[in-house]
Amino acid sequence: MRRRIAVVGAGPAGLAFARVLHRHGHPVTVLERDASRDARPAGGTLDLHKGLGQLALEKAGVLKEFEALSRPEGQAMRMLATDGTVLRDWRPDPGERANPEIDRGQLRDLLLGPVDVEWGRAVTQVVPRGAGEALVCFTDGRQETFDLVVGADGAWSRVRPAVSSVTPRYTGVTLVESSLDDVDTRHPDLARLVGDGSVAVHGVNRALVAQRNSGGHVKVYAQYRAELDRHPHPADGEAGARADAEAVRADLLALFDGWAAPVLELLRHGAAFVRRPLYTLPVDHTWTHVPGVTLLGDAAHLMPPLGAGANLAMLEGAELAEAIAAGPSDLDAAVRAFEEQMWSRASRWAGITTAGLERLVSPDPTQALALFDAVQP
Repeated sequence: MRRRIAVVGAGPAGLAFARVLHRHGHPVTVLERDASRDARPAGGTLDLHKGLGQLALEKAGVLKEFEALSRPEGQAMRMLATDGTVLRDWRPDPGERANPEIDRGQLRDLLLGPVDVEWGRAVTQVVPRGAGEALVCFTDGRQETFDLVVGADGAWSRVRPAVSSVTPRYTGVTLVESSLDDVDTRHPDLARLVGDGSVAVHGVNRALVAQRNSGGHVKVYAQYRAELDRHPHPADGEAGARADAEAVRADLLALFDGWAAPVLELLRHGAAFVRRPLYTLPVDHTWTHVPGVTLLGDAAHLMPPLGAGANLAMLEGAELAEAIAAGPSDLDAAVRAFEEQMWSRASRWAGITTAGLERLVSPDPTQALALFDAVQP
């Protein structure tokens, strides 16, 4: 018997889940609140790890396409002192594909493939109805019932309250994102500073990271410790409203005053500033199993953005889809087994990334360098 299955959210987790189910010939309804695939910028670049994100793509049957699109050179990492001194300059060996980079937009399109997404379907809540069913309520007043609803709708998930009362909490670190376009032509000095991958500078309780995307695009991330009430988040979870660019720029330049001039040029030329206070769920977040509803990715285990979250989310989506496609007579038992596996692995990675954030935005900048040396080959 074919089960009525819906996934809420067309991000990496939801699309990996849908693509693997589609590959196995199982229908799935993908519900996404965005009006279209191009309704908003897809975001920056992701490094997909062997055994995690790359394994998910293999399960989805698109690993070869990923290898053609990804940028192994994007694994390069340079670290500077605040005075501009080069502390580390690591570059991957030829053929190194442990964590190649791919733009989020390219990854989204790769996973979308033949998957049919119902765009503009904003979910307000999910109500378990017993007997393994769940009711999905939409902003337009419509309702639909499914045998399984998978919440892959991110940090401020509308599905999560169906299984857990826990909400994300502020880490004490705020990130301000900006970007540079056509950097090789318009800002060649900054292009050399960033290199093929990324450059990071760490000071006392603050850091500045610039990361190359494809097409001459660079994302710049200023990170610092601050009280939450300085920049409260809006209810929809888009952390921080877009503010006047020049006011934000002046604020950041004051915050990073005294750092090397080439580093500050990343802020002087940045555009489209967006504040994002960083939130997490508890490292050991679990819930009492609820028939008909489960969670993936940030909806289940929101953690600091240090390279693990999207990878875990994609693998979870692929694994859950495979468990369903295997055709167990008891769908609920398959979901229960998946949750136990997910919780164990996610808790370990949440602990690692939480500790990592403490070291990367620390009163002692040498902690960041020590962490770099610990994880680089």
